[in-house]
Amino acid sequence: MGFLEDKSRARLFYKYLSTIYDRINPFIWNEEMRGEALELLEIDESDRVLDVGCGTGFGTEGILEHSENVYGLDQSPHQLEQAFEKFGTRGPVQFCLGDAERLPFAEDTFDIVWSSGSIEYWPNPVEALEECRRVARPGGQVLVVGPNYPASTIFQKLADAIMLFYDAEEADRMFEAAGFESIEHVTMGPSYDPDIAITTVARVPR
Repeated sequence: MGFLEDKSRARLFYKYLSTIYDRINPFIWNEEMRGEALELLEIDESDRVLDVGCGTGFGTEGILEHSENVYGLDQSPHQLEQAFEKFGTRGPVQFCLGDAERLPFAEDTFDIVWSSGSIEYWPNPVEALEECRRVARPGGQVLVVGPNYPASTIFQKLADAIMLFYDAEEADRMFEAAGFESIEHVTMGPSYDPDIAITTVARVPR
């Protein structure tokens, strides 16, 4: 388990990162990548969409272009403060402080569950994916964007020490263990590293 796959460390990390997050994020996860990921989903404007690990709301902004029923959850109060500055506390998104492994929603609540840049901090990713499946309706889609496992042995060791990096094979294992079907993967990234991220889309069994 990497250093930041610990909830208290991750919260402390984002206490300081939250103030500059939106300035550095485009170098890793930009609008073009977000658009590519959104194209993998079948979103109707009436769909209820949950953004798990929403952070400052970068992914949320893209989701709002497709649906008006958007919810955001994050375990970092400092990241949520930045999101409130963007959207307001009574804005178009219903935000809440919460844990990906214990989502505070009833079963079958959402048509789509989205999570970008969050899974790498989850201590128990399969448990969190099971929660995503639980709150999504049968036949609904779940999309997760995470860091693709590097090819270099040196970078692999560094990645393993920091947080969760994984490849398509490991994504298959996690999503299958969490009970998903129709699992597909797409790698994407900025021009300097077009495979930096791995995006997985899967369906909740009917």
